[in-house]
Amino acid sequence: MSYEKSYSRTSGSEVSTFAVLMRNVYTWMTCALMMTGLTAMIVARNADWVQAIATNSVLLWTLLIAEIGLVFFISFCLNKISFITAGLLFALYAILNGVTMSFIMLIYTAESIAQAFFVTAATFGGMSLYGYFTKRDLTGIGRVLIMGLWGLIVATLVNLFWHNDTLTSILNYAGVIIFVGLTAYDTQKIKGMLTQAQYSGVNDQTNKLALLGSIVLYLDFINLFLKLLSIMGKRK
Repeated sequence: MSYEKSYSRTSGSEVSTFAVLMRNVYTWMTCALMMTGLTAMIVARNADWVQAIATNSVLLWTLLIAEIGLVFFISFCLNKISFITAGLLFALYAILNGVTMSFIMLIYTAESIAQAFFVTAATFGGMSLYGYFTKRDLTGIGRVLIMGLWGLIVATLVNLFWHNDTLTSILNYAGVIIFVGLTAYDTQKIKGMLTQAQYSGVNDQTNKLALLGSIVLYLDFINLFLKLLSIMGKRK
């Protein structure tokens, strides 16, 4: 399917609707990243909070499970909840993610965190632009990348118990390749989804689709950042 051809046939009002929805995707993703970063800085500066999380495995696992649960709940129950509810849950997820990510500020230097962030932003931006403008159908590549992602998840879980440094390094580089590719694939997929949704106008339902797209790209950005930081980051 050619998203470019579908998009070119739209009227002025439909193009305007599409532009609004795509803008919402990146606006909400950016807001979520800002909430995550701000939360991480606040928590990292409070020694009591960090110690409470680091020394309480039950609390840490509760946070991690809550994050995963929120993502799955939003993804699978999107049609059953309101747009406002979905947005609030996404904001809650971004904040919880900031709490768990606060530890990287205690492990890595501020300079290496900033460097990894800017490299991530540049890479993400470039691949997202590629996914948006390319006429090549990335569906086949996307399927391979998704299979690779599942393999990465399984290998990462295994390495939690194995603690193999070589495997950790391999997984980090593989993760960078996977999330770089997924950024382009997901952008094209979101563009196609919103191209079809624009005929309904900007409403609660189409905004929920845009919100889902922002969550997907947010996850691509965060995971790419963590992998690059693991490779580039200098420990304190």
